[in-house]
Amino acid sequence: MTPSYTCFDGFRRVASGDLSTVAPMFQRAHAQPAPGPVLLFDDATGRTMDIDTRGSEEQLLARLAEGQASEPGPRSGRRRTVAPTDAERPAPAGTGGEPRGRGRPKLGVVAREVTLLPRHWDWLAAQRGGASVALRRLVEQARRADTDDTGQRHERAYHFMSALAGDLPGFEEAIRALFADDRSRLEALLAHWPADVRAHAMHLGFGATTEPAAAGRPRHQPQPSTRQGVSTP
Repeated sequence: MTPSYTCFDGFRRVASGDLSTVAPMFQRAHAQPAPGPVLLFDDATGRTMDIDTRGSEEQLLARLAEGQASEPGPRSGRRRTVAPTDAERPAPAGTGGEPRGRGRPKLGVVAREVTLLPRHWDWLAAQRGGASVALRRLVEQARRADTDDTGQRHERAYHFMSALAGDLPGFEEAIRALFADDRSRLEALLAHWPADVRAHAMHLGFGATTEPAAAGRPRHQPQPSTRQGVSTP
C-alpha cells in the first residue's frame, strides 16, 4: 500500500497523496498567512507530522528523498542476532537432494539482527523453544490479528479528529460513535462539521471514499430562474 499524506489549511483540505505531491502544497500553505493552522497528516496513523519547509521546492523534495532513502537505525536497546536452531539451519552444500530423516523439516528461516530492551530478551529466553520460536509465534499472532483493521482505522480517525476538530460541536459524542463502530451515528453527528474535515474523518475511520470536489471548494451550481412568466432554456 502506497503511503498517503494529507495537508489541511484550517478546515480546508489542500491536498492528499504521496509525500512528494503533498509536501510542496504544505510548504506553499505555510508561506502564506492563514487564519487557521496548516497541518500535515500521515494517513496511516492520523497523526500530524512536521517537515523542514525551508528553501525552494526542489530543496524540499531533495531532503525528503534523502530521508526516505536512508532511514536511521535503532538508537537504544541491545542488539542480538536471532539465529535459527540446528533443526532450522539450511542443509550443507551438496546435500540438497538427499532425503531427510525424521524430525522437524527445514523452515527456510533467515537470521536477522533484532534490537530489544533487556527485559524483552529476558522474557523471550524464558519461553518454550527459545527466542526464535517465541518471536515467530508472536509475529503469526499479530498477522492474524491484522486481518481485522477496525481498531487501526478507528485510532487513526481519532488522532485526526483530535488534532483538527477537538473544539467542534459534538466532538465527544462523535468519538464515542467512532469507537462503537456506529457509522450512521457518526455521519449524523458530523453533518454540521466542515465538509473536508467530515469527509476525511469518515475516510480514515470507515474507508469512505467520498471527498469534496476541488479540495473542499464547493462547486457553484447555477439555479434556474423562478420568476413567473420567464422560462429558462
